[in-house]
Amino acid sequence: MDVLADVVSALRTGPATSGRTDVRGPWGLRFAHSFGATFHLVLQGTAWLLPPGGTPVAMGPGDVVLMPRGLEHALADHPESPLVDFDPAVEKPVQGGGARSLLLCGTYRLDRERPHPVLSRLPDVVHVPADPGRHRTLHTAIGILGEELDAQRPGAAAVVPPLVDALLVLILRAWFEDRDCPTESDWSRALTDPAVAQSLELIHAEPGAAWTVAELASRVGLSRAAFARRFTEAVGEPPLTYLSRWRMTTAARLLRDHDRPLATVAKEIGYTSEFAFAKAFKRDFGIPPGTYRRQLTLA
Repeated sequence: MDVLADVVSALRTGPATSGRTDVRGPWGLRFAHSFGATFHLVLQGTAWLLPPGGTPVAMGPGDVVLMPRGLEHALADHPESPLVDFDPAVEKPVQGGGARSLLLCGTYRLDRERPHPVLSRLPDVVHVPADPGRHRTLHTAIGILGEELDAQRPGAAAVVPPLVDALLVLILRAWFEDRDCPTESDWSRALTDPAVAQSLELIHAEPGAAWTVAELASRVGLSRAAFARRFTEAVGEPPLTYLSRWRMTTAARLLRDHDRPLATVAKEIGYTSEFAFAKAFKRDFGIPPGTYRRQLTLA
């Protein structure tokens, strides 16, 4: 079980939206708050990321930034350039007379009601610079995207969307791999601690199993106390709390993506009755699972 891929798949609520932004200086683009995670790639030229209340970040070709909480921010050719409101999905590029930059800007649609620690514990700005020799898969994907968007050859509409979708996992993986000294707020510890990572794989592979702390500890070769401590420190919550969270996240995905009966969904995530499942779901989401599914259908 690939935990990172499973988390991203569960949190995605629809396809990414993105737009090719071809600008020539001077330029400054203000991006409104988004309910997803905003990303920007510099395919050619340079740019400055201007986060809210933060230090400007210089970006060059191959650099990528992810704003996990979709905060309002700006991109510009210089930190002092005037800004205009901009939506890459609907607005035309800004054309001046100066140096050219080619950007890919967009948003990943994510479930904001059930934020997972893998995203909620990220900083407001995730910057992965183009570092030769590191993260080759990510930068190969960026290079292909740049060629497809710039040349606009036949078939690009079939090539670009899956590459954009894959970028979210590639960006997160690169960020976690760069954490040489993970902190308490960094979920990379959960993915690199062998015992914790193995226990997460077990939970994600069988969320409906009757897991106990003792059983998980035994499966990863630790005492109950040692396992509980390491899991809580790395993940940010105790094992059974995470299990309950993941069961509800999985339930929401099943309700969103499938038409299985509620009793079947309940059984798949470890509940012995539809009533017990509905009660737990309503406690977490504020509405019964049937209502949740109907609202998604109407959206």
